[in-house]
Amino acid sequence: MNTKASETHLQQKIALVTGGSRGVGRDIALRLAEAGADVILTYRSQADAAEEVVRQIQKADRRARALQVDLAGTDQIDSLVEGVGKVLTEWRTEGLDILVNNAGVSSHQPVGAITEAEFDRVVDTNFKSVVFLTQALLPRLNDGGRIIAIGSGLSRFSLAGMSVYGSLKAALERYMAYLGTELGPRGITANAISPGALDTDFNAAALEHNPAMRGYISSVTALGRMGVAEDVGGVVAMLCTPAAGWITGQRIEVSGGMFL
Repeated sequence: MNTKASETHLQQKIALVTGGSRGVGRDIALRLAEAGADVILTYRSQADAAEEVVRQIQKADRRARALQVDLAGTDQIDSLVEGVGKVLTEWRTEGLDILVNNAGVSSHQPVGAITEAEFDRVVDTNFKSVVFLTQALLPRLNDGGRIIAIGSGLSRFSLAGMSVYGSLKAALERYMAYLGTELGPRGITANAISPGALDTDFNAAALEHNPAMRGYISSVTALGRMGVAEDVGGVVAMLCTPAAGWITGQRIEVSGGMFL
């Protein structure tokens, strides 16, 4: 982390980033710390990777903690909220300033093959858990705070095999607009960051299955390449700064101009 070039707009702010051990979530956690925030991040199974993110944040003289949770539904939300509360108590504070709902799962099946079990898996992780985790954390979210969800360019354009995933991301993005409406009186903003196709381990299986995909995506993207995790985290951090306090209820696409 380049602390010499770091901004400090988020000093004394505390962020929770779900799915913060790898990929986009990792970059978000690091960028928020660079901007001055202390970070609680969650992970499902990659404890070593999560602890490495914690160490990098601590090297930048920010506080960090990793909490294990499976957000495939709502069963572990209460325990996560309890864990967050314990960390806040240790840090001698009561509230969160930033909630980034990043954890999610992908699904790549044609419309004629999607099963009910697969549908439920994607719904439970990508939408249901976001709704109820956000709800559970509202009492701990400080007035003037930020809620950000990671949507997808697939809510605007369509690619074969992504019907359920893309549709749920569209629902998630609209949910952020409703949050912006209802939480506006508390000065809380809510926005969706919607990446285009990213060359990360989240999409590794699809990219391996179709080696030509990188070239195709680059050819339909104005900036001529696939995105990477580092293209996203800085935009999330920017939305958490005071300069972005008048932005709420928006879907902000970060795709390099894919399918313009």
